[in-house]
Parts: sequence; structure tokens; C-alpha cells
Amino acid sequence: MADPTRTGAATTLRRHLANVWRLGVKELWSLRRDPALLVLIAYVFTVSIYTAATAMPEQLHHAAIAIVDEDDSALSRRIADAFAPPRFTPPARISLSEVDRGLDLGRWTFVLDIPPGFQRDVLAGKSPQLQLNVDATRMSQAFAGSAYVQQIALAEVSEFVQRHRGSTALPVDLALRARFNPGLVPAWFGSLMEVSNAVTMLSIILTGAALIREREHGTIEHLLVMPVTPTEIMLGKVWAMALVVLVASAVSLNVVIRGALGVPIEGSLALFMAGTALHLFATTSMGIFLATLARSMPQFGLLLILILFPLLMLSGGVTPRESMPELVQRIMLVAPTTHYVELSQAILYRGAGLEVVWRPFAALAAIGSVLFAASLARFRRTIGQMA
Repeated sequence: MADPTRTGAATTLRRHLANVWRLGVKELWSLRRDPALLVLIAYVFTVSIYTAATAMPEQLHHAAIAIVDEDDSALSRRIADAFAPPRFTPPARISLSEVDRGLDLGRWTFVLDIPPGFQRDVLAGKSPQLQLNVDATRMSQAFAGSAYVQQIALAEVSEFVQRHRGSTALPVDLALRARFNPGLVPAWFGSLMEVSNAVTMLSIILTGAALIREREHGTIEHLLVMPVTPTEIMLGKVWAMALVVLVASAVSLNVVIRGALGVPIEGSLALFMAGTALHLFATTSMGIFLATLARSMPQFGLLLILILFPLLMLSGGVTPRESMPELVQRIMLVAPTTHYVELSQAILYRGAGLEVVWRPFAALAAIGSVLFAASLARFRRTIGQMA
């Protein structure tokens, strides 16, 4: 004979799960009727990721350069031919009188002036000077490009002198082997980190907007008179919005990153999705907590700015955590984005398994539990004031 207590507990659990399921489906239908949020989801996981990967401003790509060759020697021609795509456009050969006007019109970012007698002075052991004119209004290219121009010019001069004088090779040879990104392609880094940023941003926005939308439309009062608990209401929002972001990120990884950008993914997508689900548990709870503090969508947007930018900028996805002050590193250990970026880079870049990323997984589970408990307590207090 079945135990009545156990049977009653099972029935209660099924009823709670059914309520959570129906409330989540309701959230999905509400999202379907919100074209602004649907457009935002589509944009963030397609256009935003593609542009972040292909238009990284700190990288040197097709920088315009011109050469003033006043020496017209084998060495000067060798230096001019060393500048080639994709870092530079094919160099324009101009006269000295065209330099100022060309820079004023923004035709070139760099103009390298090779003086008369340059090759003769180099072979004579003198120290002739090359003049590099830079349009510093193009700050990102000017900063990175100046170093590239210097390295290229000095490398060509050094090789030319060694061949001419028959110098012996250096006793040390540095062999560079770049792991995980052999071509040092910036799109590989930018696209995958943009996915993690999009997951964080949209999960907070969607859950927060869902709660505020119900409050503004008055439907939250309808829920309060139904046989559902605050925990069920919150869990319904969490799983529905997390599912939307999880599906969108999976589609983006396969269609945009693998397909359109051709970025290889080394690790297990299933393991990454599991880590993303844990991260979404934390960030969706955070979105509900912020929505209980805000009285309207504009207030929610202002709170989001205060929270989201530090989460993204200090997580390690933009700047390595080792480069940050030690105090900031310690504070950011309580942020879910820090551990999510860590596991994302380990899995997607380096093909790490669970034996490597179990620590950030455990940290996300702990942080998510604390955020969910805090958000649930705040949510109960908020709807209690409305009842």
C-alpha cells in the first residue's frame, strides 16, 4: 500500500513543476509579442558579434602608408616593398612636397621619408635617420602602426647589412609558435568574447524587462490571486528567459562564428552550454533583483548601466585580470562574469575539459544560488507590498 505522505509530496511537486512550466510558457508568449526585444536579441547575436570580430579598432588593418624615396637605392626599395596587406595598403610613392597636403587631406596615416644617401651611410657604418610622419588623429592605428613601421624598417636594414657584409648569423634564434590562434587573428578572440558579453547583457535585460512589463501592465496582480507562489513565478521567468538566450547563443556559435566568420571552436559545445546555463541562472536572478529595485524601464536601464559595464569590463574578457589592481581582482571574484569568461576561454579557445574548468563551474553554482536567494527574498517583499 502506497505511503499517503510520499504520494502527497509527489503530487505537490508535480503541481509546482506544472505551475513553473506554464508560467515560463507565458513568458515566452509575452516575449513573442514584443518586437523590440526580438529585434534586440537577433541584432546582438548576429550583427553585433560579426562587427565586433571584424572591426576591432585596436588592430592594424589596411593602414594607408606613403613612401618618400629620396635615395632610390636597393635598400630604400626593399624597405618600401616590405609594407604589404593586410596590415598596410600597398605604399603610395610620393614626392616630399606632397607630404603635408596628403596628411592634411587624410589620404595617408603614415608617410615614411627615406633621405638621400641612406644606403651609402648605412653601409659606411653611420647612423642615418628615417623620418616617419604620422596622422595621430587616427589614434588606434597611429599607436600600433608606429611600432610596426619601425620594426619593419629596422628588420629590412639589418638583413640588408648582414647580406652585404657577409655577417654570420646570430647565435640565438627565437622560434615563435602561437598556440590556439596560430595566425594571431583578432576575429577569433573578439567574436567569442562578444558572445559571452551578449549572454550576460541579454539575460539581465530580458528577465528584468519581463517583470517590469508585468508590473506596468498590471498582470502581476493577476498572478498574485492565482494559486502560484513567488518562487514559481520567479522560476518561470528564469527558465524561460535563460532558454531564449541559450538557444540564441548556440545558433550564433554555429551560424555566425563557425559559418560566417570561420572561427574554429576547439572544445565541447555541450560543456560550454552547461557552463552558460549556470551563468544564466546567476544573471537572470540578477535581472529580477534589479527589476525589483526599479519602478520603470528607464530606471531599470540606468541601474543596468551601473552594473553591466563593470561586469563586462572587469571580467577578464577585455583586459587580462592579471593587469588589473589586486583589489579589483579580488572584488570581481564574487561576479559571475569573471568565472564565465574563465570557463569560456578555457573551453572554446583551448579545448579544456571538465577536469580543468570545474572550479569556475562550482563558483558559478555558488554565486547563482546566493543571487537567486537574494532575488527571491526581494521579490517576495516587493509583491507582498503590492498585495
